[in-house]
Amino acid sequence: YLHSTLFTFSSADNELPLTFLFALQVEEETAGQSEPWLQDCVVSLSPCADLLVVAHEHKAVFLSAKWRTDESGREEMTLAVSWTGTLNTEEGECVSSSICIPLASQKRSSTGRPDWTCVVVGFTSGYVRFYTENGVLLLAQLLHEDSVLRLKCRTYEIPRHPGVTEQHEELSILYPAALVTIDGFSLFQSLRACRNQVARAAAAGSDMIQPPPLAYKKWGLQDMDTIVDHSSVGIMTLCVFDQMKNASILGGFNASVKGSPPAMNQYVTVGGGPYTGFYYAIEGSSQPLLSHVALAVASKLTSALFSAASGWLGWSKNKNEEEAVQKQKPKVEPATPLGIRFGLPDSRRHGESISLSPCNTLAGVTDDFGRVTLLDLARGIAVRMWKGYRDAQLGWLQVSEEQGDREFSPSASLPRRHALFLIIYAPRRGILEVWAMQQGPRVGAFTVGKHCRLLYAGYRLMGVNSVTSQGWQLHTQQVCLLDPTNGALRTVNIPFHLALSDKKSERAKDMHLLKRLTTILRSREVEPDFLEREGKNVLLDIKHPAIKKQALESLLSHKNVPVSCLTNITHTVFDTLKQQDPEEVDTALLQLCSSQLKMLQLYSDIQQLHSAAEIEADLENVTHYTKGGLCSCVSFAGNFLFWDCLCGKCPLHKVCDRLQQAGISPQQLLSLLLSMWLQREKEVLQKPNETVRNLHALLIALSNMKVEVSWDPQSISPWWQQVRTTCIQSHNVAAALLAALVAYRAAKASITSRLQSEWEAVSLELEQWVVCVRQLEDVLVLQTLLLVPPSQGAAGGTAAQCSIKTLLEGGTGGIADNVSKWVFRHNLSPERLKEIVQKKEGKNMDDKVEQQAGEGRKEEREKSQEDTERTAELLVAVCQRFPHSLSPDLLFAHCCWEYVVQWNKDPEEGRYLCWAVEHLKLVSSPHIQLGISTMMWSTFVVKRFSAATFLIEKVNLVHTDVGMGDKAMTSFLGCCVQLLQILMEADSAVEEVSAPELSVEEVWSGADGPASIAELALEQRGVHYPLVQHHCLLASLLHAAMTFSLKMKPLSLFDSKGKNAFFRDLTTIQLMPSGDMDPGLVSLRQEFLLQVLTNWVQALDDPSSSDSGTGSSPLPSSGPKAGWWPSLCLELGSLLQVNPDILRRHLVCELYNQGLDLRAEEVMLEVEDKDVLGSQLLVLTGQRLCYSLLHSQSQTQAAMELLARLPPTLCTWLKAMDPSELRCPLVPLSQTSRLVGRLIEILPENHAQYVLALHLLEAVEALTTED
Repeated sequence: YLHSTLFTFSSADNELPLTFLFALQVEEETAGQSEPWLQDCVVSLSPCADLLVVAHEHKAVFLSAKWRTDESGREEMTLAVSWTGTLNTEEGECVSSSICIPLASQKRSSTGRPDWTCVVVGFTSGYVRFYTENGVLLLAQLLHEDSVLRLKCRTYEIPRHPGVTEQHEELSILYPAALVTIDGFSLFQSLRACRNQVARAAAAGSDMIQPPPLAYKKWGLQDMDTIVDHSSVGIMTLCVFDQMKNASILGGFNASVKGSPPAMNQYVTVGGGPYTGFYYAIEGSSQPLLSHVALAVASKLTSALFSAASGWLGWSKNKNEEEAVQKQKPKVEPATPLGIRFGLPDSRRHGESISLSPCNTLAGVTDDFGRVTLLDLARGIAVRMWKGYRDAQLGWLQVSEEQGDREFSPSASLPRRHALFLIIYAPRRGILEVWAMQQGPRVGAFTVGKHCRLLYAGYRLMGVNSVTSQGWQLHTQQVCLLDPTNGALRTVNIPFHLALSDKKSERAKDMHLLKRLTTILRSREVEPDFLEREGKNVLLDIKHPAIKKQALESLLSHKNVPVSCLTNITHTVFDTLKQQDPEEVDTALLQLCSSQLKMLQLYSDIQQLHSAAEIEADLENVTHYTKGGLCSCVSFAGNFLFWDCLCGKCPLHKVCDRLQQAGISPQQLLSLLLSMWLQREKEVLQKPNETVRNLHALLIALSNMKVEVSWDPQSISPWWQQVRTTCIQSHNVAAALLAALVAYRAAKASITSRLQSEWEAVSLELEQWVVCVRQLEDVLVLQTLLLVPPSQGAAGGTAAQCSIKTLLEGGTGGIADNVSKWVFRHNLSPERLKEIVQKKEGKNMDDKVEQQAGEGRKEEREKSQEDTERTAELLVAVCQRFPHSLSPDLLFAHCCWEYVVQWNKDPEEGRYLCWAVEHLKLVSSPHIQLGISTMMWSTFVVKRFSAATFLIEKVNLVHTDVGMGDKAMTSFLGCCVQLLQILMEADSAVEEVSAPELSVEEVWSGADGPASIAELALEQRGVHYPLVQHHCLLASLLHAAMTFSLKMKPLSLFDSKGKNAFFRDLTTIQLMPSGDMDPGLVSLRQEFLLQVLTNWVQALDDPSSSDSGTGSSPLPSSGPKAGWWPSLCLELGSLLQVNPDILRRHLVCELYNQGLDLRAEEVMLEVEDKDVLGSQLLVLTGQRLCYSLLHSQSQTQAAMELLARLPPTLCTWLKAMDPSELRCPLVPLSQTSRLVGRLIEILPENHAQYVLALHLLEAVEALTTED
């Protein structure tokens, strides 16, 4: 169907591009149809050129823009048929007019592209129907019972000048004797509502919602015989003189004049009697009418769905129902009479069409005499007429002044100018003409086909206003020409300068020539001869020196232009300038040509010195030069000039001679040499002996080229300072170190020769070199460590590139910061880092490496072990080179901070915070510990800690507000406890130890950047110990609640003073709880702690396992089975005023209840009130015995006999026991016997239940004997 070609027609006056937009092919219905079939069709094009509607009688075709790939594989935009069908629903009606209105998107991210396009179609029946791009009917309106003659639209335009009336959007519909204008905002809302309704119905089949009504005005146009076309000019306000003149003419001598001129809507019509009519409707003279939107879908929207699916509107399931609905035509409102104000009477002339200019001040009118008339709408007169344009079609083009045209324009400070052109298509002559307004000449003419259609929309996007249009780029075409013979759609582009007079347009023409040269350079395949010819012509035609210089620079900076071509063009320009009067020649342009010719000659000379094999490669990458004589591509220039010299392939002295002849400054050559040396670090290191020797020779040769400036050997040489500065800034440290060593030797030799002394030269210059070399050595070792790749499964991330400059700018902590980031990337545990720092390379470390390596092959394990050991040695070497910057305390402090920063980014990774705390524990200085703990708490921890507290208090759950799940939250609260404990311990120890003195290595004393973490830590204020302890208490309670999944309200365990003290700055003194606590509060606290102890006992291993019964099984260091939970509860009890003996007794009972008798006996030794404990354990013993005698499924005859022999009191007591309360009732009799023995020991003989205990002892012994 489609093809993509660019057509450019040369006109007689100027060369204006007539650009090909799309191609389309419409299938003809009959073979015998005449050629100009398009003339009988109603054609409309969206201003965005993405939708074309072609209609004839009752049929229509919608064509939408789509991308396709042609035969050559190139992507192109084409117009393809997206919908075809019939549009009529009334009997005998035909399409009489159509228009495509793009609707703006309401999204904030929109940049000016339309959301969708509405197709508005007018019929001979008077109906106006609105469709989507896919042919779905949205709504239909019958506003006047007569044929629709013409549809036109006006959209929002940004006012170009202050004071210009802002025009409202509207759709105007012309009938033979009436004009209907629909408010644009009302129409926009209705169309959006209808489209959304259809979309919802298509998705879910829901019922429709009545859209908002349309607001419109209807005018009955009087005093004109026939009307065939119209233009709605918009709101206008008369000046005071015109207002007084009109009042005098209409009202006579005694007419009264209003104080302020009324706002009026102006309508201009063409036809006959008079030939042109001017109508004015005063604002407010007629109230807008409201029309109920007649939806084109049934209540369940089935007809719309079937219509969209089949593509044929009007076919439906319930045809009878639909016809019945259609017969009920809506009520048609009467028109408001509007008399003609004045006209242009010409009894024999009949107007055929009118086209309004974009600025709303001019209009072009065609008539049946073959004339085109230009109207001034403000004055109501014809200002110009063209003859010989029968059946002409008109369009307008408004062109804005480009930024480049304004730079040197005298009106640069004024608002942006616009040029207006009238486009006239004369089909009888097959010519398209462009005329400058108002009295300007013809600036372009194109020979086109005789059966084309000129498509001029005259509007843009609907739904835009002054707010939403800011920053938008409206992609709309103003004028398009459709050629039915080959299916081509073209648009006209006119340069702004064609509207200017000769004097003003000279510079604009130069800019146009510059743009033309740029276009040629951008094209991919250009013949060198053509490029040279065009380049010469353009540069010679350009008059302004500044633009000529710009054109020459753009040519010289282009990468695809051959050197010979550049040389010839530059020579031509240079020779032309030499022939001119010296006073008129621009000096800067002459200097540019001279320097560029030298550069081009240098390039040719150096190229000849290169080997033949490299010439071909260099020709492909021809270098170009900028104003200062430097190559635009520094990398290529350095390689081109010096790389062969460094490799020994090119004679060094010849290259230096050519460079000296070219007049390039030695400083610039030195910069190129060093840049190339540093960039090609890998190649340099592959053969260092040869390259280093040649670099030394090049440095000496370049230093001999420079102009001698007398400088004191005791001061710093600017020449060698340039080398040092380049090395200091470079990330390629190995190459920089080699360059520094070479330059150091060359500088030393130079200074020694100057002093001419047998003594060794000592100068400030050499001291600078010693420092620079030492720094580069340090950085090289550090960078070697940082570039070690992390093992699999580590955090990873990109390695930081470091240089002397970045380390100095990083401040005193910059080195430790880099190493801490490396530690994080390598997932190095705090214990492992401590071993490496303390140089403990022993068997334990080897074992750990083997465990980390896993069960892989032996070779892999050995290789992994070697890599790990080598990395450890490298880290030790770095620490030895930076003994102060990487002291253990500073390294651990920075690692702690790095891990807490990474945890803050991903709170779900609780391990990061745990390792941060572990690193903090390894810091030996309590002063640094205290400061870092305080900063960690206030910067990262306290906000999440308070959020967690309030959430647990509110809903007993941890939500996403904290950013962590239950597991991560438990780990976080445990870390909070440890952090606050470190804080308290450090606060207690600071008074015993003096603060450490932080220092840096001598060569790195020039660091100028942010303070290190350790320095910031030492600046922190001291904390209020009771407040820290108060927070630690809360954190411990929360940690216990999360670990054992206990439901609690943590803040309910504290009084008002305690609650108010939480989450305050730890350095402030707060009012803390004191004195005896409320018994109710103490009771709640006791209940919580007892619950924690119960859950801990339940979490321990099953007593049937081999270890638990002995009581010697090792407990883990963390988690719900950790062995420190009982001691923590006792410690919390003392702080919360809970009797610790109650907690111990409860723990003993719970352990016996769980069957953990040996652990219970250990705790029992610490119980003070043995009487109460004895009573509690007596009941527990009775429950065990009751289970053995009465509830055990393995009851023996002997047990039954024993039960019969028991004393009645004991028997009754045992039967009253409930063994179901025991969590582990099945306990060996030996343990129960031991428990009864303990009971006899702790119960005094005068105890009320002592006798019962003796009876129990006898019963257990009897049972044991039976077993």
